[in-house]
Amino acid sequence: MRILLATLSAVVLLAVAALPASAQQAGVAEVESYFNSIRTLKARFVQSNPNGSIVQGTLYVRRPGRMRFEYDAPSQLKIVADGSQVTMWDPATRDFGQWPIGWTAASFLVKEPLVLSGDLQVEKIDRAGGGLEVTLSQARRPQEGKVIVRLAENPLVLRGWTVIDSRGNRVTVSLSDMQTGLQLADSLFRPDTPDPASVRRQAN
Repeated sequence: MRILLATLSAVVLLAVAALPASAQQAGVAEVESYFNSIRTLKARFVQSNPNGSIVQGTLYVRRPGRMRFEYDAPSQLKIVADGSQVTMWDPATRDFGQWPIGWTAASFLVKEPLVLSGDLQVEKIDRAGGGLEVTLSQARRPQEGKVIVRLAENPLVLRGWTVIDSRGNRVTVSLSDMQTGLQLADSLFRPDTPDPASVRRQAN
């Protein structure tokens, strides 16, 4: 389940052409501005996993620091960021985990402000299929994998992302029916889990 969380995300990559350096710099500023303009986001997602399984659900984001992946039944999995850490909880399997939000590949969604020259850095920007693909890695832990963010152009709109972990496993998330500027309740970003200590005791 750590792999699932660490590789939350995203369609096999298309043939791409790298943008020249000046265009990449302009592209970085445009992408930063786009994400920093989003305060809240709600969208449907389809997630393709390395084992071939496909799951779907609803994504909620409230910047800074808050997001929720609510998976459709029969899955009971929930992944919630409360502003400082990410909690994963599956009542059916009793899988439980918590991590600082900065350790997760999806942290680009909720960083405030998003600056693509600090903890997250841009490896390249490609133009593919009528949109942009922005490859990001963790500056301090580049060996732990990367995330390829996909955006439509004119105007920029987030379409999804692909996370590639250190073993080459890919998880792809594609978004649809995206809405921004909604009022999202605080309760969405509270992990509805039992006491973590009790979960760990029962798992042992």
